Amino acid sequence: MYGLKEMLLKEQKYLESVISKANKGIDVTNNPEGRLRISVDSGKVRYYHCVDDRYGSYITKDNMELAYRLAQKSYNDTVIKKAESRLKLITRSLKDYSDDEIEQIYKSLHDERQALITPVEPTAQQLEEQWFSAQYKGKEFKEGVPVILTEKGERVRSKSEKILADFFYRNNVLYKYEKPLILSGYGIIYPDFTFFSKKLKKEIYWEHEGMMDKPEYVKKAIRKINTYQMNKIYPGERLILTFETEQDVLDSRIVSELVDRYLR
Repeated sequence: MYGLKEMLLKEQKYLESVISKANKGIDVTNNPEGRLRISVDSGKVRYYHCVDDRYGSYITKDNMELAYRLAQKSYNDTVIKKAESRLKLITRSLKDYSDDEIEQIYKSLHDERQALITPVEPTAQQLEEQWFSAQYKGKEFKEGVPVILTEKGERVRSKSEKILADFFYRNNVLYKYEKPLILSGYGIIYPDFTFFSKKLKKEIYWEHEGMMDKPEYVKKAIRKINTYQMNKIYPGERLILTFETEQDVLDSRIVSELVDRYLR
């Protein structure tokens, strides 16, 4: 299952953080012995400090700080035990787990043997190649608009789109330019770039909003991004966004980091 390892690593980090916080909450130098017993009789609450016997000694109102410290100590201890137990399971799972371990069985075979086998599931690369080979009809260009060609020889609408397309081309990132997509509540849309995510085994989209200093353009961009989200295509998951104004131009470092994060 693609993405499971990343989820396990996040959970591992979270549990380590929980254990650290819980340990900090235990004041070793001022940690009372024993445990807290709470008794409720006719709506009246009484607190007892139990060390050597099950009933313990009564905690007076003047010494309620002791009840707080005993309760916190017990809570923190329980949290630490539970978190450590879960952490052991996750650490054990991560030791030899890989998202693509089933796929690697096929990929590890000699080419000649692979040719004799139909994998249980197509590899991510095979799925991407099938996706890329499928034909589509992009958005038409109006007459009289400037002709901007990428290094691949493909026509795009802006210099920024050329920068993006050339970066993808040079880095062997397969994409489709302005492949039509139907969004409920919007109609047919033509994302600037569409990719096949090997991790998600789904299409993901890249929209470059290049005139964010123009109010009318911004209104349309916001409506489009909101419609993506209404169709359960969220930024940071299946929607990559870059922005630009006349003063803040497209940063190639950001492009490179986004490609590494979502398209590798």
